[in-house]
Amino acid sequence: MTDLSTFPITKKWPAQHPDRLQLYSLPTPNGVKVSIMLEETGLPYEPHLVNFGTNDQMTPEFISLNPNNKIPAIIDPNGPGGKPLPLFESGAILVYLADKIGQLMPKDAARRYETLQWLMFQMGGIGPFFGQVGFFVKFAGKDFEDKRPRDRYVSESKRLLGVLDKHLEGKQWIMGDEYTVADIASFPWIRNLVGFYGAGELVGFDEFRNVKRVLDAFVARPAVQRGLNIPARPAA
Repeated sequence: MTDLSTFPITKKWPAQHPDRLQLYSLPTPNGVKVSIMLEETGLPYEPHLVNFGTNDQMTPEFISLNPNNKIPAIIDPNGPGGKPLPLFESGAILVYLADKIGQLMPKDAARRYETLQWLMFQMGGIGPFFGQVGFFVKFAGKDFEDKRPRDRYVSESKRLLGVLDKHLEGKQWIMGDEYTVADIASFPWIRNLVGFYGAGELVGFDEFRNVKRVLDAFVARPAVQRGLNIPARPAA
């Protein structure tokens, strides 16, 4: 049996199945990227809830795995060379899992890099800007009298949606007929923008018909529906 006891995080979140990939996460847009990926591929894993309500992400045990104190993070007990691999950053985890399992990443080299460019588009644009819209619409920023900061992020979010909407014209998924990590990275954030953040009207979401169409197809996938609720949130 694989021994993960050398990882301090397992003191706070003991591994009941140390032979499985260990996921430390919360069902946020970044967190569910990995749970959806795992559900889509069928790779055995054990989820552990990192509860923001009790600042789990700031504990020494969690920081020992991710010094940036953000979810998600993983330990793969069967990493390269058969050795355990700790990893953080959702984009890096998606690429690692795609390569490990040989799924959800095009085999053709050119299409692989095209997929990675759209993954980076999400990591560098959609995620950060949609998150700022959330701050100014859903959280503390909504009480700011000066709406110029909010409007800046709203404007850029609309531009990003426009870029993606144009790209999706006539396509089933971001990479055409092939469902990839680019979709798994992007659409949880789009769903969150119009759902949890309630910013759909503010960004004019109904104008982006292709994005809306593909979002509906994404959310309808059984693996996505499961992954959106893993790990289960703490009871209210």
